[in-house]
Amino acid sequence: MVVPLIGRLKGHEYAALVGGFFFLVFETAISFIIMLLPVLVIQWFYDRSRTLFHRFSVNYAKGKSKTEDVADAIRKAKDFGELCQYWGYTHEEHVVLTKDGYLLGLHRLPTKKGQRKRSPGTSTGKPVVYLHHGLLMNSEVWVCLTNAERCLPFVLAEQGFDVWMGNNRGNKYSKKSVHHDPNSVKFWNYSLDDFAWHDIPDSIQYILDITKSNSLSYVGFSQGTAQAFAALSIHPQLNEKVNVFIALAPAMSPAGLAAPLVDGLMKASPTLMYLFFGRRAILSSATTWQAILYPPIFTSVIDTSLRFLFNWDSRNISYLQKIAAYAHLYSLASVKSVVHWFQIMREGAFQMYDDDVSAFGSPGGRAYRPARFPTKNIVTPIVLLYGDRDSLVDIQMMLKELPDHTTVTRLDGYEHLDILWGKDVDKDVIPGVLNSLKVFCDKSCGSPNKFKDGFKVFER
Repeated sequence: MVVPLIGRLKGHEYAALVGGFFFLVFETAISFIIMLLPVLVIQWFYDRSRTLFHRFSVNYAKGKSKTEDVADAIRKAKDFGELCQYWGYTHEEHVVLTKDGYLLGLHRLPTKKGQRKRSPGTSTGKPVVYLHHGLLMNSEVWVCLTNAERCLPFVLAEQGFDVWMGNNRGNKYSKKSVHHDPNSVKFWNYSLDDFAWHDIPDSIQYILDITKSNSLSYVGFSQGTAQAFAALSIHPQLNEKVNVFIALAPAMSPAGLAAPLVDGLMKASPTLMYLFFGRRAILSSATTWQAILYPPIFTSVIDTSLRFLFNWDSRNISYLQKIAAYAHLYSLASVKSVVHWFQIMREGAFQMYDDDVSAFGSPGGRAYRPARFPTKNIVTPIVLLYGDRDSLVDIQMMLKELPDHTTVTRLDGYEHLDILWGKDVDKDVIPGVLNSLKVFCDKSCGSPNKFKDGFKVFER
């Protein structure tokens, strides 16, 4: 009989394991109690946290500026539709059924600001761009910015593109299956493999069917890039449908976490995540804490967590942008998909999910090597934009695993989330995306009717 952890953890790691387990039990109990509380009681806790913050915060000032009003409106928006409506854009909602029975929500911006398409759900004749979010996110992360000039989907719409945004199975807009109840373990039994085999190719095919286009441009962020790397590598025919793949903060095989204790613990046995979080959704109580904590306090909690886990200081993201965006940051994902990432970190290879859990504890080592995604086989042009302060991007390792036609742009001083919400993305990120789209749309699908030199979007 193999005992997975014996001999592979140090004393302080065992202490962290036990401590973490009891903390999670405590947190789960508190979350359960909160779930049973009346709304008035939850509001009372929210009001008390606000009072305490205002009493002890040195930066608090009475009265709100216009920018604070905007941030507050973005924070309070309930869904993708309200975020678009705030800035004057009309969106469409679509649902795609994957081959294995999951129903995924797609969002579309077919027209410019203030315009409305006469026949929703039909072709616009415009070049098509598909954006996909990262881990523990949904499509709202693309449109929760505090000004439209920094919002990539809005800029793309103004430039004459038909803009689509996808959602992973299990998140806020895709928590449904024709085969499994979302409360069942089977519903959450998915990893990066399933995104690559089903979610990405099925979403792309649906979009091409609706738009009557031969190909589209793919823009991914973080895990959204990993899903495209994987999908394009195992579906040769998919490369014909994607004319360019633009990877923002690309993820393939991160070196690990900045917190040595957590990093060592999870790499020693990635499946410890199942012990901590079960086999359904991970961190499902996050939305509960968000509801009872005053936004500045919730923002501080997120900042502290990002600094502890990834050594990000988030200085390129303004305080008000954090207040607005952090409310839309989290969405449900499976524990298995996170376990998959720790397996990748442990092995230092962009591999498929390793189902043989016992192999990690085998004293004789593995008798096999988990299948790896053949990313060198990708034919689609690849454009990487990464920050040189992003601890999750190992650019040299990544380039070794990608085809020679890959091009790279380094963003000085940028961390991971900065590429989404940084104060200068309209100068540093969006122009690079537009230039790449223009080059490859000219080659494959015809450029938009009016590719403007400037990227100004009319203010609200």
